[in-house]
Formats: sequence, structure tokens, C-alpha cells
Amino acid sequence: MTTAFSSALKRGRAFLTPTSSSTSIPKLQDGFAKAPEGTLFPKVDPAIDGEDCEHDCESCTIHYPAKFQIDEDEKLYGQVNGWATHMIVATGKTDWVKDVSDEKGSVMEAVRDCGVEPVNGKLMLSASNMPTPQDHHAPSDPTTILLLPSFTIVENVTPKTVPTLIEHYINPAPTSTTPLTTAATSSEPPKTLEHSISALTLQPDEPLPSPTPPPLTTRPCPHKYLILLCSQRTRDARCGQSAPLLRREFERHLRPLGLYRDLHDERPGGVGIYFISHVGGHKFSANVMVYRRASVARAVWASENKGDEGGVGMGEGSQCIWLARVRPEDCEGIVKFTVLKGKVVKPERQLRGGFDRERGLVSW
Repeated sequence: MTTAFSSALKRGRAFLTPTSSSTSIPKLQDGFAKAPEGTLFPKVDPAIDGEDCEHDCESCTIHYPAKFQIDEDEKLYGQVNGWATHMIVATGKTDWVKDVSDEKGSVMEAVRDCGVEPVNGKLMLSASNMPTPQDHHAPSDPTTILLLPSFTIVENVTPKTVPTLIEHYINPAPTSTTPLTTAATSSEPPKTLEHSISALTLQPDEPLPSPTPPPLTTRPCPHKYLILLCSQRTRDARCGQSAPLLRREFERHLRPLGLYRDLHDERPGGVGIYFISHVGGHKFSANVMVYRRASVARAVWASENKGDEGGVGMGEGSQCIWLARVRPEDCEGIVKFTVLKGKVVKPERQLRGGFDRERGLVSW
């Protein structure tokens, strides 16, 4: 009897113990792995996050139009193509031509046509309603871009400087599959064109360099979190309808927390909310992308910045959580759990994908 019981126990243990083949996840480039469904980001847990963590907001009074219909059946997770760098271009507008790369004389057109491509992976290009340096912005005027996941703002970008932007700012920047622990931590921005000119050694009687446009300059994005909402009505009316409504509801939940930042508010920290152009999957509207920065210990930040803690201890972007089928009543949970904690309330219905640089996981 004892022998038979011992044998059965061993068989049970063997059955319950996962084999290396069942637990190993194939590694991709840079040591990252494709996360199976349900493993990329944690789901809220009522035992930890409260009994109401899975409930819709009861105080929400904003609703989509009655005829707002979307695809509720197609599988979401793992269907988005991977990207290395997300480039957000300031245009000051909330809607654009159908393909933003077709905007004549624009930075977006130059990215497509300049003949220089990033060497560190796929570039996702989005136009946005980020403010431009001039109130009345022509497509060829200098503008501002935001690079993610580095959370770096590059200023004075024109169509002519796009090759320089790609070669000297995008190529060296961290990507969605750059391990967070080995990413560059230097707070010193790349040298600008102005620095390069001042470093020239001129020979006697050699003419001075001809006047140049304002140099590209960089600075850190002031926000700790970003919420990107597809608003491009020319691609799908539902995106144009949903984005303003969601922004209002996100603002309602962020203001009491002191986290709301409007388009011109550059106080450190908080949540920036931007409208962006088509990202794909408008039939799953509303699409919401949440970028979250890694926290940097204040002692480390202070040592790297000569004791100055003005950077509020924010590191590079560590996660992007891409949601779809978002409705106004979901905004409270997204703020409380997705933005602030990196958790997903309705992964089975809403999670399209994303990345986690700290854990080395992607959805593609």
C-alpha cells in the first residue's frame, strides 16, 4: 500500500510540475520575449485592489452617441505589429489628411520620403495636437516632436532636418526592446548643431560658416504618464467622436489627484493627454495608448544631477499599455489602475498589446 501510494504521489508531482518546454518563452531580439495572453500586464485583483476594481464608474454621465457601434467579437491581444520608437509630431490639430505622410511639406512627409530609415527598428509615426512653436503653423515651419519610450522632446524640427533627427536622435535612443536596466542613464542631451558649429576650428582668412537654421535641441518630457487618444475623424468618425469625450472624463478623474496637465502645462509629473492620428483598429474604437515612465530613486537622480531633484525622479518609458473598446465609464479604472499601477481592468475585452521593458516582454 505504501509503495503504491508513493508511486502515485510521484506521478502526481511529475504531472503538476511544469516542464522546461512548457514554461520557457522563446526569446526575441535583445532578450525580449513574446508574452502569452494574460501575462504581459497584471489584471486587477479585488483582494488587492478593492472589491470595486472591476466595476464601471457609477458617476460617469458621458455617453457615446446611440449609433456608436464597434467590433466586440474579434480577438484583440497580440494582433498589433511591433514598433521600436513612437514619434509624435506636434501639429496643433486634432484631425489630419487620411494618411498624415501625405501632408505636403510636413515633417511626416519627410519621414516617409527622405530616404533615411531608423536602424534600430520600426518607427511608428503619429501626428498630434501637441502645441506648435507658432500659433499659425505651416507644415514646413519648425515644430516639436516627442520620442517614446525615451520621453525626449526634440525642438526646431523641420522637413530638412529629418535625416539628422533620425541619424542622431532616433537611432541612438532607447526602443521598446531596449532592456531598461542597461539603457543609457546620462541626462546630457545630444550635442546640438549649434555646438558643432562652435567647435569648428577656422583657419586664417577662412570664411565663417553660412547662417544656419535654429539647431535641434532636446529636453525631457515633463510628464510622468501619457495618454494617447486616436482622434482622426477622417479615418473613422468614431475616433473623432470618442476622443474628446474620453479626454473630458479622464480630466474629471485626474484633476482631484493633482495629475491633470493641459496642453501648455509643463509642471513636472502628472499625466499628459494628447490626440494622435490613426494607429490602426478603428473598428475597436476607442484606442487608448498609455505610456508609463520608470521611477528613478531620488538618490540616483540627485547624484547624476549634482544634487538637483527638479527631475522628480522620472526615468525612461518602461511600459506601453495599448487598450481598445474603451468607453467613458472605463476612464476611472484606467486612471486608478492602468495609469498609476500598470494593471489592466478588462484585459480579455480591451488589451491589444504593448511592451514592458523592465520585464523584457512584448505582445508581438
